[in-house]
Amino acid sequence: MTDFFTIIAVSAGAVLFLAGTLGLLRFPDTLTRLHALTKVDNLGLGLVVLGLMPQLGWLSAAKLLAVWLLVQLSGAIVTQILGRSVSGGEESR
Repeated sequence: MTDFFTIIAVSAGAVLFLAGTLGLLRFPDTLTRLHALTKVDNLGLGLVVLGLMPQLGWLSAAKLLAVWLLVQLSGAIVTQILGRSVSGGEESR
């Protein structure tokens, strides 16, 4: 049963990564490309981590979870900085 869950979760994560890549290629401007990448890639990585966790021991699963949380944090910060530099530093209201 855990193997089936792993296959489903990792496959769904891979599909989301593919969707984010297509959004990167199709969307017209930088801000919409950033939106597509951050949302879909964070969810895709979360599904891959969730799918791999039952296959690993507790320590390795905790390390994967820590990596995913750090990616969440760093992705939000980098996207915010990049978005402000692209829009000229203006605050949107």
